[in-house]
Amino acid sequence: MPIKRLEITGVRNIVSARLELNPRINIFYGENGSGKTSILESAYVVGLGRSFRSSKIKPIINNQQSECTVFANISVTEGADVPIGVCRKIDGSHVIKVNGKLASTASVLAKKLPLQIVNSDTFQLLEGSPKQRRQFIDWGVFHVEHSFLDKWKVYQKCLKNRNMLLRSANLDFRQLEIWTSTLVEMAYNIDDYRASYVAKLNPVFTNVLNRISSQLGQVSITYYRGWDESRDLQELLTKSLKSDRQQGFTRVGPHRADLIIRFDKQSASDILSRGQQKLVVYALRVAQGMLMTELCQKICCYLLDDLPAELDAGHQRILCDLFEGIGSQVLVTCVDRKSLAKSWTDHGAVSMFHVKHGRVSPEIVVTSA
Repeated sequence: MPIKRLEITGVRNIVSARLELNPRINIFYGENGSGKTSILESAYVVGLGRSFRSSKIKPIINNQQSECTVFANISVTEGADVPIGVCRKIDGSHVIKVNGKLASTASVLAKKLPLQIVNSDTFQLLEGSPKQRRQFIDWGVFHVEHSFLDKWKVYQKCLKNRNMLLRSANLDFRQLEIWTSTLVEMAYNIDDYRASYVAKLNPVFTNVLNRISSQLGQVSITYYRGWDESRDLQELLTKSLKSDRQQGFTRVGPHRADLIIRFDKQSASDILSRGQQKLVVYALRVAQGMLMTELCQKICCYLLDDLPAELDAGHQRILCDLFEGIGSQVLVTCVDRKSLAKSWTDHGAVSMFHVKHGRVSPEIVVTSA
């Protein structure tokens, strides 16, 4: 589902830009601070309704404006486009429109424009908290299992109310039983979805990683459900009630799940170099996109911020070959255009844009560049 046209107004230093994008490879180059990453950020906003760089809206909006707007034409099927628009205002309010109709939640955007991003926060997938890896799993489950989001929302509501009861001075055991019963039911549904998804992802990831690097064959991923696999969750919650009350929250369940990433039985983040970690993350992200295409007949759009960073020329070329092969749309940034221009074999599938002081100028790709 490539972006055909991207219109940006008031996103950081980009006052206004209208971009006709290539359905395959789009390279944005320029000096640091020129606005390259802001283009990726704009695509992210139109796909998820928020930024990947800040949880606050004020830094995203151009300092001379009170709102920012991103509009995109998404190619859903041949000859059929869906217009999507997102307006974020400095007071925190927002307007989302899909095909001319108001949308109440950003999940509608995510369905229309599946996005994967690899940026400076890439290493958090290995080094960060389990929350980052749960979000990684749930991205895939969300696109594969249509009922997952509703069940996750019910689970979160049950968890919130159960935790409130645990912290209350006079515990209402009847209410606790009601919320816990529904929580356990949703927990097993969510766990089944996640376990099934990781089982499908695992061989795709292994295959992609082997194509990227022969030195990373010992990397493995294992799903941890958030509680002892041999124990019944209802039983665990009953036995841990006293300690849960002391802590003030529910300590086991899908909200504690994780994706364990190891290299030769040790934590991958402890063993691998930064460059190797980045390759592992690329393999995970690409595998997710490939699996989604296989299961849902949807094509993922990749946002790659400074792809050459911490990668040698050989691995840059391998990754570029990989992205060319899977046929996804790619928006990639770099400082030096030559560092990436030579890495693509099909120059007809590449569009080049020079970004300077927030202005974006398309360029003709020269084969000998």
